Amino acid sequence: MTNSAALDEKSPSQLIDARIKELGDWRGEMLGRLRSLIKQADPEIVEEWKWRGIPVWSHDGLICTGETYKSIVKMTFAKGASLKDPSGLFNSSLDGNTRRAIDFREGEKINEEALKDLVRTAVALNKSKTKR
Repeated sequence: MTNSAALDEKSPSQLIDARIKELGDWRGEMLGRLRSLIKQADPEIVEEWKWRGIPVWSHDGLICTGETYKSIVKMTFAKGASLKDPSGLFNSSLDGNTRRAIDFREGEKINEEALKDLVRTAVALNKSKTKR
């Protein structure tokens, strides 16, 4: 069986589980925590696996991605520029017209309630656009 065939047999949730486990360091813990908060914010969120291995969360359209790099875990909101961010969570990709991101570094605390509010706001934005 090829790697591609093995990937096709696993659900996106299983692939995300595997990514968290394979990282085996603070990045896996951070990605797992972010995933948990996303699911708490919206129990109806859909997990996907796109673009050669990026965890994606959607509800009536793309909400955010969870990318892991050597020194950060990046949570990119597809329509972040359209979201109110009263807590100032966005700290990356601030110049674009569409996306906004939050870079998490080792040892950083997550403002959990503000993050869940941001996810809910993104879901509400997607829902408002699908009703038109």
